[in-house]
Amino acid sequence: MGKPHEVLNKYWGYDSFRPMQEEIIISILEGKDTLALLPTGGGKSLTFQIPSLMTDGITLVVTPLIALMKDQVENLKSRGIQALAVYSGMSSDEIDITIENAINGDYKFLYLSPERLQSEIFRSRVGRMNINFLVVDEAHCISQWGHDFRPDYLKIKEIRSLAGIKTTVALTATATDKVVSEIVKELELDNPNIIKSSFKRDNLSYIVRESEDKNGQLIKIARGVNGSGIVYVRERKKAEELALFLEAQGLNAQAYHAGMSSSVRSAKQDDWKNGNCRIIVATNAFGMGIDKSDVRFVCHFDPPESVEAYFQEAGRAGRDGNKSFAVLLWNRSDIGRLRKILATTFPSPDYIRDVYQKLFIYYGIAYGAGKGQVMKFNLTDFAMKSKLHALSAYYALKYIEKEGYFEITDEIDNPSKVKFIVNRDELYHIQLKNTSMDAFIKTLLRLYTGMFSNLVPIDEEYIARLTRNSKAAITSSLIRLSGMGIATYMPSVRSPLLILKTERLDDKNLYISPVRYQMHRGSFEDKIESIIGYFSENLICRSQFLLSYFGEKDSEECGLCDVCIEKKRENARAVYDNSIEKRLIEILLDGPKSLSEISLDIEDETRSYIELLREMIDRGGVEQKGEMYHIVTR
Repeated sequence: MGKPHEVLNKYWGYDSFRPMQEEIIISILEGKDTLALLPTGGGKSLTFQIPSLMTDGITLVVTPLIALMKDQVENLKSRGIQALAVYSGMSSDEIDITIENAINGDYKFLYLSPERLQSEIFRSRVGRMNINFLVVDEAHCISQWGHDFRPDYLKIKEIRSLAGIKTTVALTATATDKVVSEIVKELELDNPNIIKSSFKRDNLSYIVRESEDKNGQLIKIARGVNGSGIVYVRERKKAEELALFLEAQGLNAQAYHAGMSSSVRSAKQDDWKNGNCRIIVATNAFGMGIDKSDVRFVCHFDPPESVEAYFQEAGRAGRDGNKSFAVLLWNRSDIGRLRKILATTFPSPDYIRDVYQKLFIYYGIAYGAGKGQVMKFNLTDFAMKSKLHALSAYYALKYIEKEGYFEITDEIDNPSKVKFIVNRDELYHIQLKNTSMDAFIKTLLRLYTGMFSNLVPIDEEYIARLTRNSKAAITSSLIRLSGMGIATYMPSVRSPLLILKTERLDDKNLYISPVRYQMHRGSFEDKIESIIGYFSENLICRSQFLLSYFGEKDSEECGLCDVCIEKKRENARAVYDNSIEKRLIEILLDGPKSLSEISLDIEDETRSYIELLREMIDRGGVEQKGEMYHIVTR
């Protein structure tokens, strides 16, 4: 299908590529294993989407973020490109239909979470797919040295072999040299073409401010910089409070976090993108699929836990190439908080084992049972009933997840589902006897298929619009069907899901590698100390620090960050002081002078010459006798 530029213009309306995009596209089209490192906003998705559209077959895209996966699929569909997704929380029937569509339908992309990639239903059929490329997004997740290790990424290479895939593409926005090496090793990339864009941002000014009054600093930033901005905080409650504070100061701001429903988050995101909201105050949940080119500032109100996270989030500023600011606020308590996170994030192996067993007790699952089960998960309820501290329990569970025993998804919207539990004949007779429900039942049967054999996802709001009813009325009718024993109705629930990958093990068989535990802990500690070093060190150019972290060792000073700006001021001050000192020497060479006499002969409104005189006295070049100053002659 044409040339890359033609495909780019046809589907996306652009006339030219961003830096490095075309080089990556050509590498993929030539059938080379390709590892591409592009900074946030570099346009990673286009680098594999265009080659796929130019090639027969379907592209498998492995990505760990369900929300981003859904966003990508919807974005492609809006451009007339056929795409599918398989992710945690889908029923086996839904997965079955999706995979069959991928095999037999005219689809160009199949997005999968790494966990779904390992399912038997997928592995048994992947060989029937005409796969052109295997794309591994967020490829740093495969590295145990990465900031978001996912054990299921280690099994991706099996799929490549199983399906006979010739070309693998690995993409990441942030990876150190050590992580890059492990990506190549674990994916078994064959003589890969490693394409790395410089992470340098010539238009981005990195600013660090130490302050006990972060609120005041934030106000100065928001009022001092025109245009839209993002403020990152660690906690949902803080996002709400800070947004209200900014609103009270006359600034247009909204909060955003994962505790909000998808519709609310989507509305807030749209408001911000469209300019109806100037500042979004968010947790790290705000990031996936965010593409707004004219963000003028990103402020980290709370320092993140790694340089990788900071760089990705700060990089959302100034994607249009115009000058923008990445500001990090900190005080001494932040250092203690970050170091305390290490102890919380890595509880003892004994505590981890205890949490594991209490999880199965919570669900009433016996030893040797539970494999393959999928359950809604409520951390607060689990911690309360198990008498555990919620945060400590969370990190214990996340560590067990890293060991591959189960998966806990992000909070996802699980749609309402309906299944008729009577057969068609029985339902017909029920309709004759209950005329008030007849029209509603006919509507359901007209809108949705498969309700006699499966729980079918439905949308109450959609039904309400079509029937000119309220959503509440539709929900009431569905509850009535359930109460009459006609149908099973499962209302929508927004909840994380727990997916058990193994049966319940006893402590003897629950293996937690001490070597891997110490490695993960040490890696996390290094990341904590690196981000502390970034914001507490005031001698190294901020851009140089960041670039060096990602392997660019010979970069020049940016001239834009707070460290570079302070150096410029100091140099200017030194030049100015030097000229004043020369003038003082000239004046005193004419003979001793008092301060009042000196002030008549020198132009220095700042009166810095007084301080310079003291320094010259300390150095022994000038002496003061009474009120008179004179040159020391030897």
